[in-house]
Amino acid sequence: MSGEGADLPALPRLAGALRRGVSALAAGMAYLAGWNYIACALFITADVLGRNLLGVSSAATVEVTGYMLAGGIAWALAHALTRGAHIRVDVWVNRLPLRLRAVLHLLALLLLGAFAFFCAWAAWSLVDESLLFDAHDNSALRVPLAVPQGVWFFGLAAFCLAVLVLAAEGASLLLVGRPAEVDRLLGPRTVDDEAAEALEAAAMAREAAEGRGPA
Repeated sequence: MSGEGADLPALPRLAGALRRGVSALAAGMAYLAGWNYIACALFITADVLGRNLLGVSSAATVEVTGYMLAGGIAWALAHALTRGAHIRVDVWVNRLPLRLRAVLHLLALLLLGAFAFFCAWAAWSLVDESLLFDAHDNSALRVPLAVPQGVWFFGLAAFCLAVLVLAAEGASLLLVGRPAEVDRLLGPRTVDDEAAEALEAAAMAREAAEGRGPA
């Protein structure tokens, strides 16, 4: 992402600093979401083995793993946005003039934000209702529904925050006449971006393999 240069006016610099802070939070949440999926797979494996080999079961595998999947998805949304990892259909928009393209990028982000805020509002309504009625699920664990719903809501709220800071930075860059910066900030990832990420992943894998080394 761009917009971090010292030659920028104060407003875009402030918005960029906020975006970098939210990006760091989003990266931490995505990291936890990834470990959550590993824990989910281990839980399912242990439950299947226990049920088939030992005759024991948690009796709540479907419910608990459903909560884990929903929470993991929600907690990874903000990171996907800040990394530009969401799928974009860009065949037409990339052929438009730069300034119009920048405006459309910002408009697309605002529309995404409207949908994200609707989802977050709906999630909070569920949390509020579950707290009001002290709702629990029907599994043997009797999990209070406000707990997984609250985790889900937090992820959606972080997604909304990421949309806000990105939109603020994009709008401030447009106001100071930096459409190229907006295009790099909010536009779809280029072939060079994809290649750089692939090379980075390959380098990390090579370093990990070298770190293990021969016994």
